[in-house]
Amino acid sequence: MASEELARKLERRLRREEAEESGPQLAPLGAPAPESEPPARAPTASADAELSAQLSRRLDINEGAARPRRCRVFNPYTEFPEFSRRLIKDLESMFKLYDAGRDGFIDLMELKLMMEKLGAPQTHLGLKSMIKEVDEDFDGKLSFREFLLIFHKAAAGELQEDSGLMALAKLSEINVALEGVKGAKNFFEAKVQALSSASKFEAELKAEQDERKREDEERRLRQAAFQELKANFST
Repeated sequence: MASEELARKLERRLRREEAEESGPQLAPLGAPAPESEPPARAPTASADAELSAQLSRRLDINEGAARPRRCRVFNPYTEFPEFSRRLIKDLESMFKLYDAGRDGFIDLMELKLMMEKLGAPQTHLGLKSMIKEVDEDFDGKLSFREFLLIFHKAAAGELQEDSGLMALAKLSEINVALEGVKGAKNFFEAKVQALSSASKFEAELKAEQDERKREDEERRLRQAAFQELKANFST
């Protein structure tokens, strides 16, 4: 296994370092002088630390004791600029719908329920394979970023046609023709077109702000009308 080979390499390196630190051994009198060996390249401290950290992380993952890494704040709008704000919100609603545990992840059993609801049930091994294909942090479940990655891979043609992830992407009831990349006929033909991502993002954000202002104004008018009606009845 890769972890065992990594462990052997680390052990050999540590032994070599210990031998170098202990200094040369004096040969007994009359004994033939040992043949000189070419000087070994001294490993850097950063390389040793990185190798040790990778080994420890891999062993913890194999034993199921790995702690989730603290990642930087995930911004779906900047990491997936090919998706519109509306599409990301629709995908987020779908993600939350199947996140029964409300922990921000879709685990294997929740994915099983999702695929059954979509009409494409999978075997236990099939579900594990689906998660593994986009599981970037090896925690055995889907984060929202990894969930979006499914649709990104589907749009880029990086999924096999008969795979469980492709079935998930196809059967998700999201009209990407209207909500996705501008001008695309459907999600799987979508390509980045027309305006830059930044200008598109700003336009969508302004539209949301205008819609919110319109709703606030309508609410204010309804309240004013109600107060006027109430005043008429009280006179």
